[in-house]
Amino acid sequence: MPRKRQPILPIPPNTELIALTLTLQPQSEFQAPTHYTIELHSWFLNQVRLIDPDLSAYLHDGQSEKAFSLSSLTGNLQPKNRSLTFTPTELYQWSIAALSNEVCKWLQEWLRTPPKEIQLRSGTFTIQTWEVSLPATTYETIWNEAETTSSSNKDQQLSLTFTTATSFRKRGNHMPLPIPENIFHSYLRRWNNFAHLEFEQNEFLEWVNEFVVILRHDIRSQKTQAGKQGSVTGFIGAVQFGLTPKAQTEPEYVQLVHALIACAPYFSTGHKVTFGLGQTIAGWSVDRPLEKLPQATQPVVKKVAELDAPKPLSNQEKPSKHEAKRKQRQAELKQFFLSKKKRQGGERAEKAAEVWAAIVVRQESGEAIADIAAELDLPYDTVKQYAKRARKVMEEG
Repeated sequence: MPRKRQPILPIPPNTELIALTLTLQPQSEFQAPTHYTIELHSWFLNQVRLIDPDLSAYLHDGQSEKAFSLSSLTGNLQPKNRSLTFTPTELYQWSIAALSNEVCKWLQEWLRTPPKEIQLRSGTFTIQTWEVSLPATTYETIWNEAETTSSSNKDQQLSLTFTTATSFRKRGNHMPLPIPENIFHSYLRRWNNFAHLEFEQNEFLEWVNEFVVILRHDIRSQKTQAGKQGSVTGFIGAVQFGLTPKAQTEPEYVQLVHALIACAPYFSTGHKVTFGLGQTIAGWSVDRPLEKLPQATQPVVKKVAELDAPKPLSNQEKPSKHEAKRKQRQAELKQFFLSKKKRQGGERAEKAAEVWAAIVVRQESGEAIADIAAELDLPYDTVKQYAKRARKVMEEG
């Protein structure tokens, strides 16, 4: 009996995450539509179908998070008349990331007799080389490594670079901003689908809103074609996140943040990651280097009371009656909201009551939600949701 062929890139049987990069060369010059990634997507699922039809159907029609991500092509893409020209004198790279043990097992089988070319509707590429671009690992390994990283990384600074347009779906619209809640929500959805350790989504995202901050960024918007339906506006560039000192009160969430950051290059970020959007790499990788933050600069989230506190007055200045009434109103509302909390003790309940009171007082003063969000350094949707809840509590008395 002939021996079974060994894969060209052996993958350990317990692997749950891995990424491969293929180097491609056009067999002849051809033009492809700007949404050519749907052709790559279709070709990939057909390759899965040839070996495992059930897995292909699940990856195509399953309602859960997709267990793979696909990059767009990198290289010298030449735009021409709303299309892209590929020439045989150029080489292009294409990456495939597997996010579950089932897809990794399929990859292992696929690589026993790998295809020599990629035939798309627009043209054909010869596959020149295969390489592992992100190492084979497991979610348990990433989780255990994150425990060490989170305890040793005292300044808690975390950087990611987004190399293709990255965007999120927010109430039917595109949100092309690296808001921490959106970033970590996209990773947590995939983690909860494929890892063996699941976390409650709302509690974690509330913690992210409170303790994860953007230390700096170097981003710009980019419009790209992500399907036949139309273009998507996203952002590209680098972002450095940080954790406030009080984040350490929830060490498991700190560990989870580090684990999700480690998964980001495999997962990609945001939506349409199987069509080339949201490609992500670890670290700060833009033209402008990431200078070290001054020692005195630490991520700080001010208390709402501090944000609303009056500035030091000179001997000639006196607080206005309006400001005094506003402070009194906010203090009364804080006590009211605190009395309505089921769990009244603890810093979190008091913090929530402060935030609700500040939002209501500012709304009563005629401030818009967007201005309140900017002043309190909170996401727009979070402030809007808090305002709605606060009003409901006040109506119920």
